[in-house]
Amino acid sequence: MLGKQSIQFDNPPYLINSASIVGKKEGEGPMGKLFDKVGNDDLFGTQTWEEAESSLQKEAIQLLLDKESIKKEDIHLIFAGDLLGQSIASSFGIASFETPHVGLFGACSTSGLSIALGSMAVAGGFVDKAACVTSSHFASAEKEFRYPLAYGNQRPLSATWTVTGSAAFLISTKQEKKARAKVTGVTFGKIMDYGIKDSLNMGACMAPAAADTIKQNLQDFNRNPEDYDKIITGDLGIVGQKLLFELLKEDGIDITKQHMDCGMEIFDREKQNINAGGSGCGCAAVTLSAYILKKIEEGVWKRVLFVPTGALLSKTSFNEGQTIPGIAHGVVFEQDA
Repeated sequence: MLGKQSIQFDNPPYLINSASIVGKKEGEGPMGKLFDKVGNDDLFGTQTWEEAESSLQKEAIQLLLDKESIKKEDIHLIFAGDLLGQSIASSFGIASFETPHVGLFGACSTSGLSIALGSMAVAGGFVDKAACVTSSHFASAEKEFRYPLAYGNQRPLSATWTVTGSAAFLISTKQEKKARAKVTGVTFGKIMDYGIKDSLNMGACMAPAAADTIKQNLQDFNRNPEDYDKIITGDLGIVGQKLLFELLKEDGIDITKQHMDCGMEIFDREKQNINAGGSGCGCAAVTLSAYILKKIEEGVWKRVLFVPTGALLSKTSFNEGQTIPGIAHGVVFEQDA
């Protein structure tokens, strides 16, 4: 343990490889050529949106296994989660792998949560290889949390577009080749609730959690923002980014030079008619796999703080008028020398 909420690994585990698959709209965005696979039909050959999301996770893990030329039996634990009720995208998606499964719910922060826990399991010597996977789907998320697609509601400027995509990551102690990155530390977030009830303004709901985790990471590791080449949030969008900067500046912290938000990068907001940016479990996950790790591998960034953010609501809590708490988990990635 380091400080109040962080863990520093004496023997850092390696993020050996990753794989990403996205929908048609994501493939038409700025990162389209970087994803491992882009679907032409967002049903991905299935009959329902939920089945489609499950197929995303299944295919992401299979792509990962194929990249490493390993079998499903070589994976000792799968850490997985998604946005749907009782995490059905994960349970139905990975059942065929017949691998021990740790189900997680961190909303859109699940990519960070799964990698943090997978890294702990590997660094602690409990398993040699752990897979971490998460997903989201625009249509299944809209159906679960907002309106039926046929309703055709007007989206406010603060609304983010749930990314259709999944990414899988392999964490291991063994390094037979240069890894995509080392996981040198994690900072687990606290639940933060500023009383916001607008489910179409995810950035405002999650910004306080992002600010708190970033602040705590800097304190626990005794670092300044300049010690990171990038501080990357998951899906705050333009509204959440503005609030994040304001909240941190109240504590004398300025990350404007280092900050990047996955939700602001994955789409071209003007050309693709996206309001505040992207969101969803898949947003941070596929951006990490396709873009962030590539920059670390190439040595463009030596050390990155990755902070995906999640809004902890359900359709029940929202319909009962509850507020929308947020959470953010931080993972420190460094270049494998």
